[in-house]
Amino acid sequence: MSDEAEQSTEELGGRSLAAKLERLLRVTTPAGQKGPSNEDVATAINIAAGEKTISATYVWQLRTGRKTNPTMRHLEALAQYCGVSAAYFLSDEESAKIDDQLALLDALKQSDAQNIALRSTGLSESSRRAVSNMIDQLRKLEGLADDEFGQGDTPR
Repeated sequence: MSDEAEQSTEELGGRSLAAKLERLLRVTTPAGQKGPSNEDVATAINIAAGEKTISATYVWQLRTGRKTNPTMRHLEALAQYCGVSAAYFLSDEESAKIDDQLALLDALKQSDAQNIALRSTGLSESSRRAVSNMIDQLRKLEGLADDEFGQGDTPR
């Protein structure tokens, strides 16, 4: 498949493979730590597989969009490394579901959000709903999206 054909196929699915991979690597990196290098990713995948499955150069090519049509074996290895289903790279519907979870993970990495979540443990449902309503009001006052994390009006 030519680069042009790969590029047009990639664009049909929304975000590029490189963008999805970079998002996964960024969000799954613990707060305060530098994201993994291409060598780190390749080494971890190869150790988990018990054989040479992927090279650091190939990881770099995927992360930068220079390669856009990896094998299923590579997608599965990358997905396993990041702790998601390989369907994240293949299905827009699955990608959207996982992106919602990643947004929550990313928010929880912020110490204030994590602190608020931990402090709400043990509160009654009505108290949690009151806190949720206050947060919704503050988001409105600050001009932020109403439903950024797909939570709507459900109690959290």
